[in-house]
Amino acid sequence: MSPEWNKDNPPRILVVDDERAIQRFLETVLAGSGFSVQVAENGRLGLAAVAAARPDLILLDLGLPDMDGVEVIRRLREWSATPVIVLSVREREDDKVGALDAGADDYLTKPFGIPELLARIRAALRRALPQPEEPVLTIGDLQIDLGRRLVSVRGDDLQLTPTEYDLLRLLAGHAGKVMTHRQILKQIWGSGHLDQPHVLRVNISNLRHKIEDDPSRPYYILTEAGVGYRFRAA
Repeated sequence: MSPEWNKDNPPRILVVDDERAIQRFLETVLAGSGFSVQVAENGRLGLAAVAAARPDLILLDLGLPDMDGVEVIRRLREWSATPVIVLSVREREDDKVGALDAGADDYLTKPFGIPELLARIRAALRRALPQPEEPVLTIGDLQIDLGRRLVSVRGDDLQLTPTEYDLLRLLAGHAGKVMTHRQILKQIWGSGHLDQPHVLRVNISNLRHKIEDDPSRPYYILTEAGVGYRFRAA
């Protein structure tokens, strides 16, 4: 657990889900893992709880009785950057992309494994912590010196194009978080390139050939089929 939190000040998680069985399950699992848990049974109460209690992370179901979870995310993102992990039975790529594009940080399909859920929560909480200015990111054998714009693998410097470096920095800066094709295209190439996914695929391929030991079986840049990419969390 982060030094920002301890047993007297545990991370606060808000569960927004109308199924009582899911509420009880998550309360038991999260409390047993050292988290403080609050529950809201619909989107309106969930938004009110975020404003009043300022949780550190939100677990959100999409199928709420009063409004769709994607609408909850959109409203939340108008005034809050609190990490949101969607927990939903919806498996369609369009649902995942819609939630992530609206501002969700991650997406897990029900049923899910407890270890994976806890790992996703820890990763999201780490990303939410204040970061030192221009840090050196180290993931496995890969090191990214953000201050000097240097990238190395096992101590050997790599030659990246400016676009490849910006792409790597974006993905690594959101390690553990799924980023959709549209999110990446907008941030790297701008809104005018949202309909050019081939540009992203080519640059991802080039980047993998430079940082991965086996580009056909990537370790760092993981593909979320039909959705986007996720950089492996440290």
